[in-house]
Amino acid sequence: MTEASRPGGQPSPPVPRVRLVDVAREAGLSKTTVSAALNGTGRLSPEVRERARETARRMGYRPNATARQLRAGRARLIGYVVGEFAATPWTFLESPYFARLTGATAATALRRGYAVVLLPAGSLQSEWADLSLDAVVVADPVAEDPVVESLLAAGIPVFTDRSVEGLPGGYWVDVDAGGAVREALDHLLEQGARRPVLVVPDSTTRFHTEVCAAHREWCAAHALPERAVRVGEAGNGPVVRAVETALAGEGPERPDALLVVAEASPPLVLEAARRHGYEVPDDLLVVLVSEDATALHTEPPVTTLSLRPEAVAEAGIEHLVAVLEHGRREPAGTLVPTRLDVRGSSLRR
Repeated sequence: MTEASRPGGQPSPPVPRVRLVDVAREAGLSKTTVSAALNGTGRLSPEVRERARETARRMGYRPNATARQLRAGRARLIGYVVGEFAATPWTFLESPYFARLTGATAATALRRGYAVVLLPAGSLQSEWADLSLDAVVVADPVAEDPVVESLLAAGIPVFTDRSVEGLPGGYWVDVDAGGAVREALDHLLEQGARRPVLVVPDSTTRFHTEVCAAHREWCAAHALPERAVRVGEAGNGPVVRAVETALAGEGPERPDALLVVAEASPPLVLEAARRHGYEVPDDLLVVLVSEDATALHTEPPVTTLSLRPEAVAEAGIEHLVAVLEHGRREPAGTLVPTRLDVRGSSLRR
């Protein structure tokens, strides 16, 4: 027999909730003192504060969330959407970047007293319009994203990329995509590359649009041919096939460097290069935009361009708290620098 049921299938009565007054009585303190101790307010001695908190822990006291929400006028729930994966809305956690960004956003928000609700990037009205959301984080929205437009029209604060810069109710955190591409390509050039190839998603997100523009400008500035292969869908299979297409040249057209912006497994990219007769880094220099930890353990270790998802999440939640807790209304944003971690795959021996 489980604790939740009795013989005959009748449910057990709910366990009585421990109230603040029960904690106060047990601790020998006033209700006001216990409340101040648990909320971190008031002028209390460390001993009294710890006594109240220890008693609350021992008795299993939990604050009444409904009452707290009514007092604050907020549900303390933050929606989280990945716009780039609208067609397959629950697959973004297979991406090391989005897995880390999602986890960091949830953990950072929770430290500030907010819970994150994962949402599909579908119809706002039909799927999650009835949820009491204080704000919504939209990671990597596509161009003219209908979710962003619907949220802004409804007056719900939106935290997303720089595409909402200057819009009322829009707050942004973005990475310096152009600077990232230039840094990676400059590094490959310094190592002797003259025929680099870019492998990039065929995507309308602001990040990927800026990547392609920066690549085009860099090639023109250095009088080098603009070589790029587009990937039609996410996932290791499509990206590896695009890498193989990029490496298919012969003779003087044969690439000598690879910058893979479409996220893929570092070991699989190296294996694709070897299948096409390349030795890395002697014949081919390789840089991946990746948060995949396996890059450290391949032979050779793979140079990665990190978009620093933890820093993006931290900056985004800081904006959110400034808006929801401190009443900031003017549009604001943060540009997060990327990080190039140079390893053996892009260093000439």
